[in-house]
Amino acid sequence: MESRFSSVEAGPPIEVFALTKAYVDDPFPNKVNLGVGAYRTDEGAPWVLPVVRKTEQKIANDETLNHEYLPVLGLESFSSAATKLLLGHDSDVIAKGKAIGVQSLSGTGALRVGAEFLARILKYKTFYYSMPTWENHRLLFLNSGLTDPREYRYWNTAERTLDFESYIADLKSAPENAVIILQACAHNPTGIDPTPEQWEKIADVMEERKLFPFFDSAYQGFASGDVEKDAFAVRYFAKRGFEFFCAQSFAKNFGLYNERVGNLTMVFNSEEVIAKVKSQVTLIIRGMYSNPPNHGGRVVSTILNDPELYEEWKGCIKTMADRIMSMRKGLRERLEAKKTPGTWEHITKQIGMFSFTGLTPRQVEHMVKQHHVYLLKSGRINMCGVTTKNIDYIANAIHDSITTISE
Repeated sequence: MESRFSSVEAGPPIEVFALTKAYVDDPFPNKVNLGVGAYRTDEGAPWVLPVVRKTEQKIANDETLNHEYLPVLGLESFSSAATKLLLGHDSDVIAKGKAIGVQSLSGTGALRVGAEFLARILKYKTFYYSMPTWENHRLLFLNSGLTDPREYRYWNTAERTLDFESYIADLKSAPENAVIILQACAHNPTGIDPTPEQWEKIADVMEERKLFPFFDSAYQGFASGDVEKDAFAVRYFAKRGFEFFCAQSFAKNFGLYNERVGNLTMVFNSEEVIAKVKSQVTLIIRGMYSNPPNHGGRVVSTILNDPELYEEWKGCIKTMADRIMSMRKGLRERLEAKKTPGTWEHITKQIGMFSFTGLTPRQVEHMVKQHHVYLLKSGRINMCGVTTKNIDYIANAIHDSITTISE
């Protein structure tokens, strides 16, 4: 009997996971993985933040805790602390009761819940994402019910910087109520963010065109080492009086990748709409995954609500940010010392985990096949994959690939 599933076609592989598998299967002793989207120590190992380990031990030893279901909207102590982290403890919108947080399945889940609300309840159709962007943005919003995907130009390939004029031009042509996905800091994959002055101009256009901001904040504190600095754009929009959503992830800045800890912060102009919005979000989550997991949310809640642990956590994220900035500086210095063709100041101008190197697909292929250095076809590398032990090898591989293959 023929299977009813015989007509199913194989979907394309997810590039970053396929790349990791190819790296793992490679027997070459000096292989390097610059594709993985997670922090690594200078030994190339995952890092459990000491403050997280301490908190987990404390939770494990607390016999008053249990494994009962959380409410549909999650752990209130977590979502309120996450919202304050994002908007600031002195936030006017929080003080006036115009902001709420909803625990989600990491930043991905927050994007999905927020986008489904916009599509199903507000009937929004059009969404914009930066070109380039994190590969999952388009898929998430399409699967949420928005049907009209569009791009706004972001990256200037020739100058290896933000193409701000094109960015603004594309926003100016967007239809009213279009949802604009904005990365709050440490833009993935380029590592280039708008300046405060540029964010002001972006806000001006979005206000004028009546566009809806949907921030994606995956790296607060992890980007610069300063949680206040990394929240500038979101807080600026709040001060301007925008209504907006923001998806927060605690994967990178707490190292809680597989715990799926996220928060959807929603900011409104009126307190009166909140109860109705919460009721609809409750129904969306109930029909999607019913309620969120407990452990990661409790870890983050415990740390954010304890002044001593909070300070210890800020020290941990500064450690991670400083290591990444050190590797940026070292890689640029080595490429310039070798007189590698092109300019390399963009590596140190970029911020966060990722660097858009400017390598072409053919040069990337050369890196992988000849040097066993694994990176995405776009030329994006994870700076956490660079260590004091392999930085010279990586610089040599980049130099060879660029001098061997001109484009």
